[in-house]
Amino acid sequence: MKTLGYYNGRIDELDRMTVPMLDRACYFGDGIYDVTYSRNYRIYALDEHIDHFFQSAGLIRIRPEITKDGLRTLLCELVRKLDTGDLWVYFQLSRGTDLRTHAFPAAPHANLWVMLKPAVIRDVYQPMRCISLEDTRFRHCNVKSLNLLPNVLATQASAEAGVDECILFRDGYVTECAHSNLSILKNGTLLTHPANEWIYAGTGRAHLISQCRRHGLGVEERAFTRAELLDADEVLITSASALCAPVVELDGAPLGGKAPHTVRMLQDALLKDYLEQTT
Repeated sequence: MKTLGYYNGRIDELDRMTVPMLDRACYFGDGIYDVTYSRNYRIYALDEHIDHFFQSAGLIRIRPEITKDGLRTLLCELVRKLDTGDLWVYFQLSRGTDLRTHAFPAAPHANLWVMLKPAVIRDVYQPMRCISLEDTRFRHCNVKSLNLLPNVLATQASAEAGVDECILFRDGYVTECAHSNLSILKNGTLLTHPANEWIYAGTGRAHLISQCRRHGLGVEERAFTRAELLDADEVLITSASALCAPVVELDGAPLGGKAPHTVRMLQDALLKDYLEQTT
């Protein structure tokens, strides 16, 4: 198979898969998801992603009908069905299938989706250019929700501007990006937004924090302002696909670039971890 779709036990190529019209993901976005990558048929940071997946499900009271071990086994089996082991690995859970009404179904049976397609992570050493927009998302950003309209609009604005990402601001403070976390380096300390309801604290952010501490850099989890962002030594984006990408331009103006050796040290360490876990 070249691609793979999975829905409650049914498997086929993605372009041949269908889902019920009454799946609550279709009309409410009532569900959660997570995404990572595999290399050599080995899924990167799988246990961390599964933990986050179940955490998001718990926050919105969806009960998976599969255990963590069962999901881990299923995903590892599914990636083996593809023609290549270098894959984008996406898994999603919706609250169930029922006639459209806002309240939860009386007896919900969560629907499990998986999508796999050939892909590789972004070149870790390739810098990013960004624009900025006001953060208009609702106050459940700590849930990896299917409700992504503001993220879609911000990403489209980035595409139309010919840049890589969109940095989001709320009341003058940086939150994160349209589909990634953002941190800054200043005087040997990493500043990153606290893991609260205004951001989704991804595994890439956690790995960056870990490597900073391992290499003797300070870490401070607090909200920082646009002025601090513009004055940062370096601005770093992390996600499942971008292990550690420096931002070199914001809204057409240069940004960061004052601690390239520190950035390279962190990139090398994060790439080494990725390669070791997927070999």
